[in-house]
Amino acid sequence: MSNSEKIKRSIREIAGRKQNVTLAEIERVMNQLKDHCTVSSVENDHQRMYAIDGVRFGICTHHPGKKQIKAIYVKQFLRAMAETGWYED
Repeated sequence: MSNSEKIKRSIREIAGRKQNVTLAEIERVMNQLKDHCTVSSVENDHQRMYAIDGVRFGICTHHPGKKQIKAIYVKQFLRAMAETGWYED
């Protein structure tokens, strides 16, 4: 299995459980994508903003006690992945 297929599989796994996704999982995918496209990120105390080939999305991180991120941020991640061709609904 190629690296891009592994990335797509990881994205599909995240899509399958939108309610139980951690920021670390999103970060892992974004770091893997750096070998295939232009990826950048900016973070502060309350959020992380990502851009992949010009498509942006953000994840709120101001609940440090919770490992899981809200489903709305997972949906924004999946939308960005779909717009860049890494995920199909």
